[in-house]
Amino acid sequence: MSRNLKTTAAGLGRRLLDGLTARRVGLIVLGAMICTFGIHNIHQQTGITEGGVMGLMLLIEHWLGVSPAFITPVLDLTCYLLAFKYLGARFIKISVVSTLSVSLFYKLWEQFPPMLPDLSAHPLAAALLGAVFVGVGVGIIVRQGGSSGGDDALALTISQVTRWRLARCYLFTDVVVLVLSLTYIPFRRIAFSLITVTLSSFLIDRVQDFTFRRPARENQ
Repeated sequence: MSRNLKTTAAGLGRRLLDGLTARRVGLIVLGAMICTFGIHNIHQQTGITEGGVMGLMLLIEHWLGVSPAFITPVLDLTCYLLAFKYLGARFIKISVVSTLSVSLFYKLWEQFPPMLPDLSAHPLAAALLGAVFVGVGVGIIVRQGGSSGGDDALALTISQVTRWRLARCYLFTDVVVLVLSLTYIPFRRIAFSLITVTLSSFLIDRVQDFTFRRPARENQ
């Protein structure tokens, strides 16, 4: 009986770890570190507004007065349920690792003062630099088959259903939320947010599809 239990447990363990190689987990951690560093040191310092799920959470909080502590889990869970239907259980499993990594790095960066200069007086520079951190970091995570949160899960699901490029899906959800956010946020702030989400969407798409080309061997 104990041997059967051990065999069952071993089989379950293999299924849980299927696809979670050391290289993949390491790259997910790297992506989480990059994107959270940018958000903590640039977005949060300069007040760049987010689109997607985070922007929708802020919109609901402003107009309905519902705490983000309640809104965020509901929105993320909805996005992950959609992703499970269209992208499968393996995506959810990898996303658990990436989401936990993102949360841990947010907590880590909060222990330190800002590590980059405050770019509040230079919103265009903040929008561009912030987009690079988010685009590269999230792109690495998505490339490994996971997501850093509900935004990624929603964009990947839309891409799967519509066959749109991933950049278009990110931009679609971000722009819709940012346009709705004009009901309470000045246009100038929204304009810089549009710049950052446009560039970060482009970079996520490019990092996901990037391939290393080996130099052709010369004929001898």
